[in-house]
Amino acid sequence: MTIRRAVVWRDAAIVLAAFLGVMAYVVGAGVMGEAGYPLDDAWIHQTYARSLAQTGQWAFVPDVPSAGSTSPFYTLLLSFGYRLGAAPLLWTTLLGAITLAVTGLMAARMAERLTPDARHIGWWAGLATVLAWHLIWAAASGMETALFAALTLALIALAWRELDACHRTQPAILGRGMMLGLLGAVAMLTRPEGVGLVGLIGLLMWAVRPQGSWRGALLWSAGVVLGWLIGFVPYALLNLSLGGDILPNTASAKQAENAILLEISYPGRLLNLLFPLSAGGQLALIPGVVAMIAAVVRRGRQALLLLLPVLWGGALIALYAARLPAPYQHGRYVIPALPFFLLYGVAGTALIVRRGASSMGGRVVGRALALTALILFLLFWPVGLQQFARDVQIIQSEMVAAALWVADHLPPDDLLAVHDIGALGYFAPRPILDLAGLVSPEVIPIIRDPDALWALMEARDVRYLMALPDQIPGQNPADPRLCHRVFITDGEWSQAAGGANMAVYTLPRDGQCP
Repeated sequence: MTIRRAVVWRDAAIVLAAFLGVMAYVVGAGVMGEAGYPLDDAWIHQTYARSLAQTGQWAFVPDVPSAGSTSPFYTLLLSFGYRLGAAPLLWTTLLGAITLAVTGLMAARMAERLTPDARHIGWWAGLATVLAWHLIWAAASGMETALFAALTLALIALAWRELDACHRTQPAILGRGMMLGLLGAVAMLTRPEGVGLVGLIGLLMWAVRPQGSWRGALLWSAGVVLGWLIGFVPYALLNLSLGGDILPNTASAKQAENAILLEISYPGRLLNLLFPLSAGGQLALIPGVVAMIAAVVRRGRQALLLLLPVLWGGALIALYAARLPAPYQHGRYVIPALPFFLLYGVAGTALIVRRGASSMGGRVVGRALALTALILFLLFWPVGLQQFARDVQIIQSEMVAAALWVADHLPPDDLLAVHDIGALGYFAPRPILDLAGLVSPEVIPIIRDPDALWALMEARDVRYLMALPDQIPGQNPADPRLCHRVFITDGEWSQAAGGANMAVYTLPRDGQCP
């Protein structure tokens, strides 16, 4: 078999595994109950995308433009589905499968760059990426996570291209810089922290200077800045016009909501973020990561750019530990760091296997590591499917069920206070006061002050509150300001997971319960 045909077969297998994995998770959730999304935030993206496609507005509440979308680029991609008339879940699933497949294909090629002498390393790296249950969960979640992972891998691949670029002319250097800068802007439009990777690439590029001179490095950097500004300026102007800041409301709202987690020591926060990511075959790849780092460091200064995957993966986790150390939902904020550690882990494990082939002990250790990782990936794949299905059923039986009840029973003009706004905004569009601050930025300064929140609700004449018990300001379901509980989901999935049920309450009018 020719090399070209072998690559085609490998790529086809990676793409097929990615699509089958994402489809299996989505269909599995439907078989267990209902198909849907495992996060209420996915419905926020859908609401913005539908509004953009149908009205041309960047709005969550109809006719009220807002900067509550963390990922404008992902929202734009979702909006194409509405313009085409595609079923939202089908279109979202297709996007997730494509981005997971692209991530796997790039991981295969980058692994071959790291360890060109290892046989079938592209197969192992690509399949490890698309079989990792965290990444399948992310691709099927209706969130921008998988897209961001693919874009950041592509950014590092473009940076590596500078090491063996054939054309050193000024236009070629400038053009490559502009391409990286523009892709970096797209990554930032997908998740704001993408700008951090562009900065990290710039620092390492100046340390290595593969362009051959200071002048070449300066020209490349100018191209990066120019390309990045082309994508960033419209994004900043959009946010400034909607929320008065260059970043969306979600950046400050999420940090304010989770500020209590910052009271944990920094090492404790790091461990909390790493723990959910360790569930899977990646745990057995840790020695491989160490071995690959050591091998790259020995290659000299020019190889510093090859350290970008682990440096960025570590920096991303460190950044979230410092600013938003939220480990819930399987560590979803730091899942984009996982492909980079899988890349280094698989390549490094192949290195251990090859170097240990000359001795009995080395062969045993190397093969044991590789076999353990393979078994864990296969064992955790169905575990991830069950977890995804359970997460979907919780959202469907709590947030979606409550939103559908609101749509059928409450007057559409009465102001409603709500914490989980996604499904409510999609299925029951109406004026809301967002207690999480995503589309109501006036909430952010008082988000941890129950009395101030109650005062704001009274001043705004809020008629109803939709919340879980721990989302009620003060977390007291017996608060006398809650007049009557008019609905509760009684969802069994949430109860089985140790959670509570979503309820809707009437609130006082002119100081009296109606």
